[in-house]
Amino acid sequence: TMKDLRSIDVDVVTFGQYLRPTEHHLSVVEYVKPEKFDYFREVGEEMGFKYVASGPMVRSSYKAGEFYLEHMIKTERREQSKE
Repeated sequence: TMKDLRSIDVDVVTFGQYLRPTEHHLSVVEYVKPEKFDYFREVGEEMGFKYVASGPMVRSSYKAGEFYLEHMIKTERREQSKE
């Protein structure tokens, strides 16, 4: 669960929709509505995750580090502009 991840200081979490790559792979059991992904993002942010990527097309990948750094830089700049 997200609580377990935060308890061991995980800072980044991603939620995406499984899409069947070929007919030889498992079928999709449920298509998750975008509102549910919004909910996961909001809960994750409230729990203190530094970055939550949540949406039907979100994928964990080698690009995740780049997205995380971009998010952290934008957040820091927003906070500095408020001062």
